[in-house]
Amino acid sequence: MGINHWKSRFRAFSPVLDTKDVQVFKVTVNGQDAQFAFGEKHSFKGTPLEITFPNELRRGEEAIVEVSFESSPQSSALQWFTPEQTSGKKHPFLFSQCQAIHCRAIFPCQDTPAVKLTYYAEISVPKELVALMSANRDGEAPDPEDSAYKIYRFSQNVPIPCYLFALVVGALESRKIGPRTLVWAEKELVDKSAYEFSEAEAMLKTAEDLAGPYVWGQYDLLVLPPSFPYGGMENPCLTFVTPTLLVIDLYQMLNEGHTVYLERRIGGRLFGEQFRHFQALGGWQELQNTINTLGDKNPVTNLVINLDEVDPDVAYSSVPYEKGFALLFYLEQLLGGPDVFIGFLKAYVQNFAYKSIVTEDWKKFLYSYFKDKVDILDKVDWNSWFHAPGMPPVKPTYDMTLSNACIALSQRWIQAKESDLSSFSSADLKEMSSHQLIEFLALLLLEAPLPLSHVQRMQEVYNFNAISNSEIRFRWLRLCIRSRWEEAIPLALKMATDQGRMKFTRPLFRDLYNFDKSQDLAVKTFLEHRASMHPVTSMLVGKDLKQDQ
Repeated sequence: MGINHWKSRFRAFSPVLDTKDVQVFKVTVNGQDAQFAFGEKHSFKGTPLEITFPNELRRGEEAIVEVSFESSPQSSALQWFTPEQTSGKKHPFLFSQCQAIHCRAIFPCQDTPAVKLTYYAEISVPKELVALMSANRDGEAPDPEDSAYKIYRFSQNVPIPCYLFALVVGALESRKIGPRTLVWAEKELVDKSAYEFSEAEAMLKTAEDLAGPYVWGQYDLLVLPPSFPYGGMENPCLTFVTPTLLVIDLYQMLNEGHTVYLERRIGGRLFGEQFRHFQALGGWQELQNTINTLGDKNPVTNLVINLDEVDPDVAYSSVPYEKGFALLFYLEQLLGGPDVFIGFLKAYVQNFAYKSIVTEDWKKFLYSYFKDKVDILDKVDWNSWFHAPGMPPVKPTYDMTLSNACIALSQRWIQAKESDLSSFSSADLKEMSSHQLIEFLALLLLEAPLPLSHVQRMQEVYNFNAISNSEIRFRWLRLCIRSRWEEAIPLALKMATDQGRMKFTRPLFRDLYNFDKSQDLAVKTFLEHRASMHPVTSMLVGKDLKQDQ
């Protein structure tokens, strides 16, 4: 990456910074050369960088520390694409993904959510490319040192944790879709992306009404190449999203408890309370599916998880999102309904803005806000919700209006004998939305695998193979592989490798590995594609397929 310079202020102590595969060439403190040394390397945390100040500081005195460093080409926070791996096929592409603890693989930092920072950056890139960051754009100019390059300037004046530092460089174009929103993508995707996210301002206004003002100024969306490992990453000023959301289905554009709660409240405002409950029930089933996979005694299924000596990437799952949401949904119903509970959410956001807190802080604030309902709160089984593995101790109440059709159809298939298969037809799906199709397939995945004849008949009458919606296709292909349908193997391998969203890629590879007819092919295909996968995806799929390096 070339030698880069990092500068920060510290008060009256010699700092220890997190690094991972970063070379450090020089450190200065207030302009004077300072001694530095690396500590012992840890398997996933990296290596501490210990800096010794040349002069003792008085308490409260500030020191400006400057570090000259170089990131590794194999940095776990960065994915580099050759031109052939992009949509345009002409220019290389780079993007970062720092969550959970990968910012240290870009530059030395205090890589914890407990430390917030502002930043200013200058990025020099070939002039035919565009650089974007999780910050406001402060203009661009020719690079005085090389006329083939251009410098982009950025500033982030709202303090953020390191994992929200983000950088992307590529042949990007933008389209304006709202007063504070641009959509960025390669030109082959930008118009489709602009259409897909056209409701961004309406959703943003709804979110502000529910939770308070959006403080970052600009709210841009960046559609990344298909290997991006997550559904979205809510970086300030620039939300990263996966192209698997481009499904001509406007609600699927939005994505740990409070986040999902607010997301579903926005959906409820825009599409009705029945829709919110329908989404919430789908989340409960997703939680059940995840816990079935991880095991109901697995400590990573606790809501409050102990990450001592646990790689957060390995522990990552839908559990904090859906178990956290279920707790908030349950509390909403206990404490007076959605209109009452949203007051708490808004107060919570305002009270803890720009701070880092632990679960006990959240609980104390809940008790203080609902001080007239302490007797109700005392009846909540907090220990089980927070510290027990497996499913929550209580299931919230759900409006079943939109779910009943999904349940009825799934039960017909589960109970069908061979002689009943002719009773199914394309008319079964006539009144069902894409969200209901997702739910129908999700319900089937919670049951024992269907007989092979059933999924073959399902393809005949519903033609799921022709559907491009990623959420539907993913569940359908899992259903086929679990029912041991060999014809689905190439389709599942294609989906597992055409995109790298871990939500899809890991379960598909796991299912293929667990099917004797596709196990060897799954391993072979993974090894062929490993080099082009995001580093985190590669590491986790490698573990799933017993191919740890």
